[in-house]
Amino acid sequence: MGYILNLETATKNCSVSVSNNEEIIAIKEIATQGFAHAENLHVFIQDVLTQANLTFKDLNAIAVSQGPGSYTGLRIGVSAAKGLSYALNLPLISVDTLALLAHQLKITDGLIVPMLDARRMEVFMSVFDSTYNQVKDISAEIIDENSFSDIYQTLHLIGDGALKCKEFLNTSKFIYHDTILYPSANEMAKISYKKYVSQQFEDVAYFEPYYLKDFVLTTSSK
Repeated sequence: MGYILNLETATKNCSVSVSNNEEIIAIKEIATQGFAHAENLHVFIQDVLTQANLTFKDLNAIAVSQGPGSYTGLRIGVSAAKGLSYALNLPLISVDTLALLAHQLKITDGLIVPMLDARRMEVFMSVFDSTYNQVKDISAEIIDENSFSDIYQTLHLIGDGALKCKEFLNTSKFIYHDTILYPSANEMAKISYKKYVSQQFEDVAYFEPYYLKDFVLTTSSK
């Protein structure tokens, strides 16, 4: 039996779950326009433990979404995960954010393209087949009408980054799933448990989020 606390804060969705082996037994999440992760995360952690009738002493591991995604969101989630892992002497597991997003969609043909908004016409993206094997590495891409011209299969686009692609990518090979916007801790159970069983753990002292791009500080025009 493996109780794992799963934290997903890479986007506007602050999502926390507890899983037992591969099964989610409690989850709480909220997606807001502004980032309220700092206020919500630790409250959600306590809430899901209460729902599951567990305490911190019952946990076997901490799992966290590693990115790419929002600099602020990732920093908050990874800091919390590392703090809990160290304080409770539990292994730390990292999970690819785009893989989490891809797992929300089930297809029988074509490819899944999870996209997270990276401002302007840029997205963080990858490509997965119908069994969630990654067939294209994670990258930051500027989307235009020539994007994916070398792929002839049906492409299923998901995530908040996909919404801004409709103007350019509008042929029949592109299928948009507008209800799937953000990754969630709901999909973390199978991935985190698989890593737990195979002991694919991170070094708590040195683990950092996968930002993909350097953080750029911008100032308000007001």
